[in-house]
Amino acid sequence: MSSLLVLVILLAAAVLAVIVIHNSIIGRYNATQRAWSDVIAQERQKNKILPSLEQVAAQYSEYEKSLLEKVTALRSALAALSSDTIDTKSLAKAEGHMSEVVKGLNIAVEAYPELKANELFSKLMHEITEQQENIGAAVRIFNRNVELFNTGIEVFPNSMVNNMFTHKHRLDTFDDSEASAGFEYKPNF
Repeated sequence: MSSLLVLVILLAAAVLAVIVIHNSIIGRYNATQRAWSDVIAQERQKNKILPSLEQVAAQYSEYEKSLLEKVTALRSALAALSSDTIDTKSLAKAEGHMSEVVKGLNIAVEAYPELKANELFSKLMHEITEQQENIGAAVRIFNRNVELFNTGIEVFPNSMVNNMFTHKHRLDTFDDSEASAGFEYKPNF
């Protein structure tokens, strides 16, 4: 009788452990999705300031004709982002367009010093910088959530529970190939 009771207790503990592990995998996956939605929300927020930037760029289009095209390409890249699917490549494309816009604005300021006096232009540049910092923070949070999720589905016994019940796959972290190309050191993972 006592061996049957021990067996039932062990079986109940195993079932409980599987449930806890399954729920933790789902929790980490949902946290990763939420973090990706936060990245998209930051990109969308940046998109709200682009009409003002387009207006300023149009006013100074005789100084920097390609700037307006770069801003339009950025808006298209931002519109392509979706909070429904995690697409780090599209985000990298949008970030690349943003870098081109900022470079274009900086070139315009350096080439045409009278733009420095424009208060609206200065405010927009400050807002863009702040938005970029917010996006950087959101991406770091996203990457941390991806790391926790990936670890959560790969460690034992979580990997067994994932393979049998949850069936989640590894997620990719956001990677900026342009930024990583600037480093001489490459870890040998």
